[in-house]
Amino acid sequence: MAGHSQFKNIMHRKGAQDAKRAKQFAKVIREITVAARSGLPDPASNPRLRAAISAAREVNMPKDTVERAIKKATGAGGGDDYAEVRYEGYGPAGVAVIVEALTDNRNRTAGEVRAAFSKYGGSLGETNSVSFMFSRMGVITYPVSVATEDEMLEAAIEAGADNVESTETAHEVTCEVESFFAVRDALETKWGEPESAKLDWRPENTILLDEDKGRTVLKLLDILEDSDDVQNVYANFDLPEEVAEALSA
Repeated sequence: MAGHSQFKNIMHRKGAQDAKRAKQFAKVIREITVAARSGLPDPASNPRLRAAISAAREVNMPKDTVERAIKKATGAGGGDDYAEVRYEGYGPAGVAVIVEALTDNRNRTAGEVRAAFSKYGGSLGETNSVSFMFSRMGVITYPVSVATEDEMLEAAIEAGADNVESTETAHEVTCEVESFFAVRDALETKWGEPESAKLDWRPENTILLDEDKGRTVLKLLDILEDSDDVQNVYANFDLPEEVAEALSA
């Protein structure tokens, strides 16, 4: 019985991992679709498409799946039309939350997002009601092995970046949104393809949460991220190390 139970547990975990992978793929395919339609289907001439393909590599999407998505998006019929929408509001404990989505049904997505906020004691606000608490920026990440801290800093400044934060495992380059693609391309020419390259919302300040409030906020973020329409979720909170460990146990 123990062996049977262990096998079931393994299969359950594999099923959950497969479902998560499928959801990641679906979200990336939506971004590829929108990116391919926003310009030429050639990544070399379409910076957003290049970024989408980079995101596909991050989740280990097969190359032929990426190519099929581009072909479908730019072919006759073109598949579904997705609109870019952003929702802003306050979650539990006054945490500011930004939700980015790609949807083919605004009413459905708005209803799902509003229901998630309401379920966990939050409320949706108007556009720009919380985004002023965040900075919009480009973030490009390289493994620490590609260059020394000084080499990466010099290359990033030369490319037009604003800052580099280096840790034991990675170099994180940040820049203005307007210069994101130019900085990414310059660094890619020098150091090769980055681990990740994306536009991000970074909070100006964070709210430190205890275990109970942290658990509730994480539940809200989980249910939002589980939506097929939601691409990214950002929130301005932090957890003490002991709380983070307790919640991840």
